[in-house]
Amino acid sequence: MRQDFTIGIDSGSTTTKAVVFSPTGAIMGTGRRRVAQHMDRPHHVERDMHEAWEAVTGSVQDALADAGLDGSDIAAIGLTAHGDGVFLLDRSSKPLGRGIMSLDSRATVLHERWQRDGISDLVLPVAGQRPYAYSANTLLAWIRENEPERYAAIGSVIFAKDWIRYCLTGEIATDLTEASTSFTDLHTQDYSDELLEILGLQGIRRALPEMRLSCESGGSLTAEAAALTGLKAGTPVSVGLHDVTAAAVGMGYTQADDLSITAGTFSINEVFRDRPVIGEGWACRAGYRRGLWNCMAISPASSSNLEWLAKLLKPEEQDAARQLSAEMESRLSKPGGRHQVPLYHPFLFGSPYEVPASASLFGVQSWHDRADLFQAMVEGTIFNHREHVDALRQTGPVRRIGVSGGGSGQPVIAQMFADILGSDVEIPEVREAGALGAALTASVAIGHYADLEEAVSAQTIPMQIYTPQTERRRIYEGIYRRYVALTQAMRPFWSDLYDGGTTQVEPVPEPVAVETGVVLNYAAIGFIPQEARP
Repeated sequence: MRQDFTIGIDSGSTTTKAVVFSPTGAIMGTGRRRVAQHMDRPHHVERDMHEAWEAVTGSVQDALADAGLDGSDIAAIGLTAHGDGVFLLDRSSKPLGRGIMSLDSRATVLHERWQRDGISDLVLPVAGQRPYAYSANTLLAWIRENEPERYAAIGSVIFAKDWIRYCLTGEIATDLTEASTSFTDLHTQDYSDELLEILGLQGIRRALPEMRLSCESGGSLTAEAAALTGLKAGTPVSVGLHDVTAAAVGMGYTQADDLSITAGTFSINEVFRDRPVIGEGWACRAGYRRGLWNCMAISPASSSNLEWLAKLLKPEEQDAARQLSAEMESRLSKPGGRHQVPLYHPFLFGSPYEVPASASLFGVQSWHDRADLFQAMVEGTIFNHREHVDALRQTGPVRRIGVSGGGSGQPVIAQMFADILGSDVEIPEVREAGALGAALTASVAIGHYADLEEAVSAQTIPMQIYTPQTERRRIYEGIYRRYVALTQAMRPFWSDLYDGGTTQVEPVPEPVAVETGVVLNYAAIGFIPQEARP
């Protein structure tokens, strides 16, 4: 059989997937394995690196079986995995403790200190972003202060994807998209000694691995890895991509001014630019090739809210979120089925703001039912996406917007995205976008395509386009104004909700105008001046 098939491996925050693709992007077989998150101590969210590798080998075996193929049918392997966090190897290239995930918050106090001391401000013009509490550089600084013996033993600083590739090939390297999360100069897109010096991390410069491009060779499959996966020894492995970039590529978005949205555990919003753009509200990282940048605005506040509500309301149902979504869609599709629902702040797991935040439902009445609450949460998560998209629009023109995840494949939710964003949105009819993006890097690495743009153009990815409905857009604009106003009004109270009421609440400032034209900071929660009403 001709070797036209590729495998894309996508190791997410809870599930590792291996997907076999045809040359046109059709899914031939899929394997999935759960990977445990270890949370033995408060604020620590970790992954056992050996368990992560076992999930990869099992998912690849399952994908081959599902496709009815064997290892000799696979031309190449591409990789992506959950981004940020940090995975460490010692000087013998053995795991140095568990990998630290991006959901980890152990370094929050150090991160806040960097903000107070102005360290974060010094980083911004060099790196194009301020460090996050879960960034590799912040976590390394935390290890340096709290686990000095472990810090001194570091041999290699890598990321989740890089660990998988090392297990497959025995080669230690990273790619431009991962390195730019913590260690590169915004303009040169090379490792930055200046950045390491600002953060006091000069000692790990020797541990930063070779940085390659995503579509370059990352080595070939070892005999040991072949025996464990069912693949053929010597199969080429590409370097691969950071997960959010892989998702954009898999959706068909590779050009400057393409904006893609992924509604998953995180609210991920990103736009490719052909120049670096620094500003508030987004991080400017490297794109999948040199001379391309990725402006990202993210927060842990998207469809994970819907999963939480589904488990709360229907704990015994495996597909509770789908059932609730169907109830909502059934109601909204009927004449007269729309009515006022509560307004929701989707900050169960975090928010876009530096200050602590919490989720809130406003305007709940006795006649509201679970479909109303679900609709409120869907709208609230899309409002959060819009806040990020509005920030990204400040970086330059947007040619098109694509959305995946978060139920966006359902027409009613896709239409909500269009109405709330006030723009046409494209819904790519593609499953496993991250794995497809990874697989396409493998196709380029072995010469099937000249570059990712050509690889994407060769795929058959149907797009469904949704256009804003004039009246619904007007209504949602008014609701969004309320959403923003209530966000600002709640800020003084968020911290006080969890400290026993000991915090002295500062007076709410007078209303101020912001760039979006939304009037903010109302003194009375729930009072919306006439000019902010729809």
